Amino acid sequence: MKKLILTALLLNVCFFTYSQNSTIKSSVENVETKVDSVLSLMTLEEKVGQMVQYNGSWDLTGPASNVDAKQKEENIKSGKVGSMLNVLSVDATRQAQELVMNNSRLKIPLMFGYDVIHGYKTIFPVPLGETASWDLEAMEESARIAALESAAHGVNWTFSPMIDISRDARWGRIMEGSGEDPYLTSKVAVAKIKGYQGNDLADANTIAATAKHFAGYGFGEAGRDYNTVHIGENELHNTILPPFKAAAEAGVATFMNAFNDIDGTPATGHKILQRDILKGDWNWNGFIVSDWASIPEMIYHGFARDKKHAAEIAVKAGSDMDMEGGAYENHLEDLVKSGEIDEELLDDSVRRILRVKFKLGLFDDPYKYSNPEMLKNISFEEHLKTARDIASKSIVLLKNEGELLPLKPSVKNIAVIGPLADDKNSPIGNWRAQGEENSAVSVLEGIKNAVGNNVRVTYAKGADHGTGVKNFLLPLEINETDKSGFAEAIEVAKNAEVVLMVLGEDAFQTGEGRSQVEIGLMGVQQELLEEVYKVNKNIVLVLINGRPLEISWAAENIPAIVEAWHLGSESGNAIADVLFGKYNPSGKLPVSFPRNVGQEPLYYNQKNTGRPYSAEHVTYSGYTDVEKDALYPFGYGLSYTTFKYGVPQLTSKKLTQEGSITVTVPVTNTGKLKGKEVVQLYIRDLVASTTRPVKELKAFEMVELAPGETRDVQFEIDEKMLQFYTANKKWESEEGEFEVLTGGNSRDLQKQEFNLNK
Repeated sequence: MKKLILTALLLNVCFFTYSQNSTIKSSVENVETKVDSVLSLMTLEEKVGQMVQYNGSWDLTGPASNVDAKQKEENIKSGKVGSMLNVLSVDATRQAQELVMNNSRLKIPLMFGYDVIHGYKTIFPVPLGETASWDLEAMEESARIAALESAAHGVNWTFSPMIDISRDARWGRIMEGSGEDPYLTSKVAVAKIKGYQGNDLADANTIAATAKHFAGYGFGEAGRDYNTVHIGENELHNTILPPFKAAAEAGVATFMNAFNDIDGTPATGHKILQRDILKGDWNWNGFIVSDWASIPEMIYHGFARDKKHAAEIAVKAGSDMDMEGGAYENHLEDLVKSGEIDEELLDDSVRRILRVKFKLGLFDDPYKYSNPEMLKNISFEEHLKTARDIASKSIVLLKNEGELLPLKPSVKNIAVIGPLADDKNSPIGNWRAQGEENSAVSVLEGIKNAVGNNVRVTYAKGADHGTGVKNFLLPLEINETDKSGFAEAIEVAKNAEVVLMVLGEDAFQTGEGRSQVEIGLMGVQQELLEEVYKVNKNIVLVLINGRPLEISWAAENIPAIVEAWHLGSESGNAIADVLFGKYNPSGKLPVSFPRNVGQEPLYYNQKNTGRPYSAEHVTYSGYTDVEKDALYPFGYGLSYTTFKYGVPQLTSKKLTQEGSITVTVPVTNTGKLKGKEVVQLYIRDLVASTTRPVKELKAFEMVELAPGETRDVQFEIDEKMLQFYTANKKWESEEGEFEVLTGGNSRDLQKQEFNLNK
């Protein structure tokens, strides 16, 4: 049989040519020729098999399959399975691969996928937190390290990055994405894909990436996970799709579709999204994997009668692989034989799956990701150093009244209080892959590491956060009543020069299925904060969380607030680096923080409406009980130094279709310390064929300035930057007047105007 396959491959070289427009970079030659050669040898049953994915362990991310383990093994051996997820370790993947290579007719190797979301063993900040660094090189590096560790443990495919635009802090899965802005998320998507896939997908140190969830998942009604999505065509194209298009153009190997419906059509069965836009208009040649059982879930949507009908809908819509759904393996063959679907649809899906496998180099060496020698070349110590650096970059200083931070060397008595202060588990965050439970450096440990024996550090828990859980499938119980630790915390605070209050969210309070109607400090935490404040107002509030929190009381009363997210393995050390001034904070928010949960969904790039804000009238688009803007807006973040922005200067007030305008922004470090600043450029289209946002991020650059130093930061504006999905239902620019706005966040900006003349 091996000779037969080899002969077929050689013969077909004469009849097929290699596709030069392939987007997934790989050093493997003649991929298209090889794909078509293998496809020509496959039976219908074997084709269906490539479109089936099995879970390989009890680390479930959804409802369990009803296929027993023995039957699964027999199906793998007979070539009826194309990939597996949650098969971990080089030994396990080798054993699974051997079942195929030693028993199946065509010996088509398996792919092994896993949710490597923010690290494999070395855990980095949750994606929302890491995006707050606005450091694309750092994000690429964390993905590269995650790929290296994954590959060394047998995994060759990650279900990351999640690039859903999310504007609602109630949605627990907001922690897994990059926030509310399409441009920033697009940049992060490309960085993460490059980090995972490298320059050559055939390199054993790289893994295939997945752009998910296609599409609209982050817009679930009321912030509720898996919920229906109400958006129009304008919102879809201008807000939701840009990061996915960037991912496709960057050569991401796979896409994953979404659980939700969009305007009445489940994403898994959405032909316009999958076949027409992604595979058609964008000419993307990877494959689409369903989310866990999302194909049969179309039955619950009321969109499919049964699994057979769901399989028909999904394959016609362009969903190539069924993750633990049982729809394709049980019904596709019959659907083809009955003539209800054309076998060419299966050929297209299988061709896409084989293409990725060839480009990974699996046909050359099915066991390349089952090599125990790879682990010997990994320096986990170096990875932890990188994790600490990226965690430091991800911290956002929200408030620093009276320059309380960085903590002065003269401070000799520090109280550390809060349910998360000595927590070594929550900083790892949700979606932690193989990060070990309780392996993070806690804030208390980080503080003690930083000060040594020179400073007295007194700890009081104050209150339990809750019972905690070990995985996201279990319910989380919040402590709503037990205040027995308050007295000790208050006494400790009385005697301290500075109090570090460490509050926020348990690791599994955010993530899949963790939607909430309240987003403040849950349980008794807010009361603990207020009681401590009564005896010592010299408080630094350190927030450990995975979503924007409603912290209006703290913003008004607490002098210093540090947003520290779930920062990963080196969390406590990174936080201490910032608190004691070893690292000058440079993070900026990738998502707006509300004044009240009732503002959600909240985002900076809103429409102006026909009745914009007016201080003189109540009949405007706002609230009567709270300001309508964010407490802390998108792009916001302070430093231990200060920056002054000059008025932006334009080389011309007129832009032509072929030309460009240079925007020069003078930025001066007016403080006493060297610091980094993310200079941001926004554009507003004043009059257009559809209503446009009040501003949109179009460029940013991080600069590092010494005290007193001024630098002219330059941006180029061209016609392409002004394009959007117009009333003509296509991407184009329109002539007219525009504003260019520059500054250090989306609220505090200076503007100039220019015109586009085509």
